Amino acid sequence: MTTFEAAKLVAARELRVKLRDKAFLIGTGIFLVIVLGSIMLPSLLNGGPDKVAVVDSASVSVLQEHGLEVQVVPDAATGEQLVRDGDVDAAVLPGPEVVAKDDRPGDVVRALSTEPPVRLLETSEVDPVLKVMVPLAFAMLFFFTSFTFGMQIAQSVTEEKQTRIVEILVSSVPVRALLAGKVVALTLLAFAQVALLAVVAIVGMSVTDAAPGLLSAVLPAIGWFLPFFVVGFVMLASLWAGVGALASRQEELASTTTPVQMLVLIPFFAVLSVPHDGVAMRVLSFVPFSSPLAMPIRLFDGDVPIWEPVVALALLVITALGMLAVGARVYSASLLKTQVKTSFLAALRRS
Repeated sequence: MTTFEAAKLVAARELRVKLRDKAFLIGTGIFLVIVLGSIMLPSLLNGGPDKVAVVDSASVSVLQEHGLEVQVVPDAATGEQLVRDGDVDAAVLPGPEVVAKDDRPGDVVRALSTEPPVRLLETSEVDPVLKVMVPLAFAMLFFFTSFTFGMQIAQSVTEEKQTRIVEILVSSVPVRALLAGKVVALTLLAFAQVALLAVVAIVGMSVTDAAPGLLSAVLPAIGWFLPFFVVGFVMLASLWAGVGALASRQEELASTTTPVQMLVLIPFFAVLSVPHDGVAMRVLSFVPFSSPLAMPIRLFDGDVPIWEPVVALALLVITALGMLAVGARVYSASLLKTQVKTSFLAALRRS
């Protein structure tokens, strides 16, 4: 059996086990609900246009221009009764006078008021709520996926060491094939999960009018997010497997996985804590461990020269290759040490 065939065999086994895992399936379902909820939230908050009863037909066109639903009534008494019955949100009576039940109808008052013209230098069709939620969704998706799947890789490796199954496995397949199979399987599952969420998000945005302009703004960001996600995940996956092999039992994982946890946690909080249009965010979009979070956010927020994501992705690929070599070396050097915990530096120095 060649190394490639052995890696395929290991990957197929990992995929079968994972697809039967109820926690994985439930987690994917929860992510889908969150994505759909974030798209539909502005529509639920807005609740549709206000309904206004109008006695004077001269106000009809002005109110309709401001997106209000207008109902013409014959007299003031009819308008007031509709307000009391809850059939309309407000009534515009002769005078003009605006009446409402128990809440000031700000949209109606603004529509009838004379305001100076406003000219925006930078316009955006994206709902303000979604301008905050979409970048947060990009960051949280990479963070939770890489952290969750990474810990599962480490736990799987440690469990095989603790139960001594790894000794049987390495007698049948090469150690590097075992590592490659695990990384490939978990990367495929993670990418499939993210791709499914992206498809659901795109379909949701295309069938709802709650997010005008959102689809055209988010598509380039999603297109770049997927390759950044895959390469970034592969970069971290081999490290997760390596630090998982350092532990001889599950209780030691908390200490052996701490360095990789920091490589996930620090970039996540750094990206969320700096202004999206600042120099710090631009720098973070080129740092390999933070670029899978920062660059898609910058692409969503505004125009980014095409060379920037290309260069950032190239730097990420180079770093991923280096981390694959480091993870494979640590994994190979410590996998068969089933009795004691191995230090990272000792495993790295070992030939």
